[in-house]
Amino acid sequence: MNSQNPQTVPSGASRHFVVAAGGTGGHLIPAFALATELEARGHHVALITDVRGAKIPGKPDSVPAHVLPVGRFGKNPLKWPGAISAVLEGRRMAQRVFETFEPAAVIGFGGYPALPALLAATSAKIPSVVHEQNAVLGRVNRLLAGRVDAIATSYPEVERLKPKFAPKTLLVGNPVREEVLALRDQDFPALTEESLLRVLVTGGSQGARILSEVVPDGLAMLPPPLRSRLQITQQCRPEDVDGVRERYTQHDIPAELGTYFEDMHERLADTHLFIGRAGASTIAELTAVGRPAILIPLPIATDDHQAVNTREMVKTGGARMIRQDNFGPKELAKQIQAMAQRPESLANAAHGAWNCGRPNAAKDLADLVETLGGIDLMDVIRVGEGAPRAAQTATAPKPATRDAEEESGVQ
Repeated sequence: MNSQNPQTVPSGASRHFVVAAGGTGGHLIPAFALATELEARGHHVALITDVRGAKIPGKPDSVPAHVLPVGRFGKNPLKWPGAISAVLEGRRMAQRVFETFEPAAVIGFGGYPALPALLAATSAKIPSVVHEQNAVLGRVNRLLAGRVDAIATSYPEVERLKPKFAPKTLLVGNPVREEVLALRDQDFPALTEESLLRVLVTGGSQGARILSEVVPDGLAMLPPPLRSRLQITQQCRPEDVDGVRERYTQHDIPAELGTYFEDMHERLADTHLFIGRAGASTIAELTAVGRPAILIPLPIATDDHQAVNTREMVKTGGARMIRQDNFGPKELAKQIQAMAQRPESLANAAHGAWNCGRPNAAKDLADLVETLGGIDLMDVIRVGEGAPRAAQTATAPKPATRDAEEESGVQ
């Protein structure tokens, strides 16, 4: 496999593939990215998801969606029989899909809707792979790790992934939307000690209330020379917008607020500093573009995976992580000052984030999937005695024009 020059499908080698993903954007965005790449190579793709997933925007129009019942296994054992029944019914429905669609491989992206699809695939001996977006292996992927043919990861180190699965574990990264990936080769926005400092604040699709409560007051605590340069874009919950707007007005900080921004990739392009949660898609997009961040992991995230997601980015200097228990205005102001007091500091952090990006994730994952579907894999995806090797290294080439990085010696 060559991550810089993806395989071209030979004439007549078109195949069918099924992607299965849970009903959240974090699972479906990479699934859509893979579907787009596979279709560009001449293959046909179908999606298996749940009712929520069928409503997530971004699915290629040519990809049919099959909605399966979902069995969720919560903490109440009394509900488990119903969940098991739903999984079994979902597996039967998936088997019927496979009988007509005849997939060469099935790819699961986590979430409960992926479970019946992959159980159907393994029972029918259809090649299968799971992709893990987070730095902690998710519940469904843990259940299936021993059954599938390959495990694709987004981070070099993944917690709760057993060492015995190392021979079939491959680092590919987390695929992101094409419009975001297109920003990777653009320079970090020009920044001087007098220019506007553009800050983007988001907390997921609905915004996070704690960000609405803390960020305006934290920004107001910055030294006047820094505070006077701020230009804020913040995503809020609908019920929080008026209160947040009033806070920014009181602090005399210009801010654009909204519950949803359709042009988020354009706003990310102009951003000097991001403040928000540490979901897998957020991290993947920040590192694909190269944007410094202050990350506040969701404390109730399963297995604390959002905190683990930040480790690589923090290690390279691309981000700072604040636990929600410690996330107050004073701490936020302290961390912003540490990152943004000098323009070159933010530029260096941007390069640290950029170095964590894996821009060929969709292509490398498609290469792996094609291998499972019958196309021979070129032998650069593994080295040594069956040991996995990253398809895309974490150290990216230096952009042609990053003056602040050159001055500080960042390589």
